[in-house]
Amino acid sequence: MARRPPSKPVEAPAEPKPKRDWFFPARVAIWFARPFVKFLLIILLISTVFVSIFKWVNPPLTYLMFSEFNRLGTIHKDWRDLEDMSIYVPLAVVAAEDANFCAHNGFDFDAIEVALEEGAGRGASTISQQVAKNVFLWPGRSWLRKGLETGITVLIESLWSKRRIIEVYLNVAEFDEGVFGVDTAIAVHFGYSPENLRLADASRLAVVLPNPKQRAAGNLPWALRRQASRVAIGAATLRDEGRADCFLP
Repeated sequence: MARRPPSKPVEAPAEPKPKRDWFFPARVAIWFARPFVKFLLIILLISTVFVSIFKWVNPPLTYLMFSEFNRLGTIHKDWRDLEDMSIYVPLAVVAAEDANFCAHNGFDFDAIEVALEEGAGRGASTISQQVAKNVFLWPGRSWLRKGLETGITVLIESLWSKRRIIEVYLNVAEFDEGVFGVDTAIAVHFGYSPENLRLADASRLAVVLPNPKQRAAGNLPWALRRQASRVAIGAATLRDEGRADCFLP
């Protein structure tokens, strides 16, 4: 009987090489970023709601007011609608704090460039940025607060009118230790109603704003009185050139 030739071993089929997943790094990055994005969306939603509310509702209290109350034991504040103020109040404050207020959308990039060239001693915050900080945030220089300030400034400029922005600023800014709002400041320092405020006195109030704890509008040193005179000239120039039309009646 013939012998059968030995059978050849059956080779196992070669396993296909796994395909390289080119999108794996992107999926990992998305997986890690998803909670952060959700957090940002929640913050954006909350911020939009509050900014929208204060378009119509006057802010009752700010973080700075609360901290000053804890420090001093009392604060003085009152609200005065913009149409019930002398036009010299917003004119002087804009001339002193943010001369391009009507021209920018919340950020004065020309002023920022000048500030960077001159160093950290010069500020470049617009009135819109100061409203974002004073009404919704806390004092400080952290990157978190600055980032929130930037986002809220965009919302304020998108949802509020320029008149509303300057109105809120004039009512929440500190004009002396524990004295908030131009109405209270005028009563404390000049003793008459805001609708009758003279340009010279409005300019005195305006130069107090950068350092209200060290300056008093009713008792300015000679250098600040000269600065107030320059602010008065700037206020008249803004009005004459039409650069204040966005907030004047």
